[in-house]
Amino acid sequence: MKILIIEDEPGIISFLRQGLEEEGFEVSACTDGEKGLRLMLDEAADLILLDWMLPSMTGIEVCRRFRMQNSLTPVIFLTARDTLHDTIAGLQSGANDFIKKPFHFEELLERIRVQLRPVVHEPKGFNLADIRLDATARQVFRNNSEVILTQKEYDLLEYLVANKGKVCTRREIIEKVWDIHFDYNTSVIDVFMNSLRKKLGLNRQDDLIHTIRGVGFIARES
Repeated sequence: MKILIIEDEPGIISFLRQGLEEEGFEVSACTDGEKGLRLMLDEAADLILLDWMLPSMTGIEVCRRFRMQNSLTPVIFLTARDTLHDTIAGLQSGANDFIKKPFHFEELLERIRVQLRPVVHEPKGFNLADIRLDATARQVFRNNSEVILTQKEYDLLEYLVANKGKVCTRREIIEKVWDIHFDYNTSVIDVFMNSLRKKLGLNRQDDLIHTIRGVGFIARES
């Protein structure tokens, strides 16, 4: 599998390249935002490690432009920024995960493995009122109009609808949707939930996905 590193510190690139190649990954790298974006679009990388602060174009802008043309390739931000505002900005730009500098290589490697782990979907469909999911094609429709979701937004919606009528706790969602089984800030769920509700056009009158304060969420038809 191929990993593309876009990072402006040669020392970090060297450190990551050595560790990833020892784990059997093919690695390519770039130190510039604009050049990095071209590589992201031209190379068939399986995963991208993206620095936040880059020459010529920030990682946020690189990721946002990349997602306009590629919604599937996982992107992990490498950043010293870890406020909730930064997390929301990164996730809204299309990143799948964050790791704060400085980090242990073993933790980064586990996060990479989580993102590259294949997701097995049974060929079936789900419905929640006028929302229809085609699990085989990974498409979502509302009132027969397709709703374009990111990979993780789709996974979150599918999990909630598959468990329709059941309260899904934050811990269950992090473990089942993100496949994370260690301590993790579950506020990431709220970022994706807000985006999901907006794209589906849900409001207080027909909100089919309800927040159970302090517990989690439930998909429920009125």
